[in-house]
Amino acid sequence: MDETVERHPASAGRSVLAAAGFAAAVIAVAAVGGIAASGSGAVYAGLELPAWAPPAWLFGPVWTVLYVAVALAGWLVWRASGLAGAPAFFAVYALQLVLNAAWTPLFFGAGLYGAAFADIVALAAAVAAAAVLGRRHSLTATVLLVPYLLWVVFAAALNLAIVAAN
Repeated sequence: MDETVERHPASAGRSVLAAAGFAAAVIAVAAVGGIAASGSGAVYAGLELPAWAPPAWLFGPVWTVLYVAVALAGWLVWRASGLAGAPAFFAVYALQLVLNAAWTPLFFGAGLYGAAFADIVALAAAVAAAAVLGRRHSLTATVLLVPYLLWVVFAAALNLAIVAAN
C-alpha cells in the first residue's frame, strides 16, 4: 500500500484515461525499440560479449515487465499529485522515456555503441532522478522504478563491455 496521502483525487474516468495515457507513452517507446531492433538477434549474436551477457531471448520478457512498471509508476505519481503537482518528476519521466526510445536505434539500428553507452548512462541518471523525485508523491512508484534502474545499470555495464570488446 502506498504510504503517501492522495493529494490529487481524480474521478475514475480521468484515472483510467491517465493510466491509458501512461501505457500509450510506454508502448510508443517499446514500439520504437521494437522497430529498431529488427535484426537485433543477429547483431547481438555477432558481437563479442562478456561471459555474463544474458541470452538474447531474455531481453523481451524483462523489458515487458519493466515497461509495465514504468507506466504504473508514472500513473501513480499522477494520481497522487497531478501533472502540475510534480512538474520535476514528469519532466524527468518524459526525459527517461525519450532516452529509452533512443538507445535501441543508436545501438542496433546505427551500430553506434559508444553513443548508445552515453545515452544509457544518461538514462540511468534520469531513472534515478525520477525515482528520487517520485518518492515524495508515491513510495510505490519509487519501488516500481528500482528494478528498472537496476536493469538499466546492468545494461549500461553490458553496453560498455561491448564497446570495449568490439
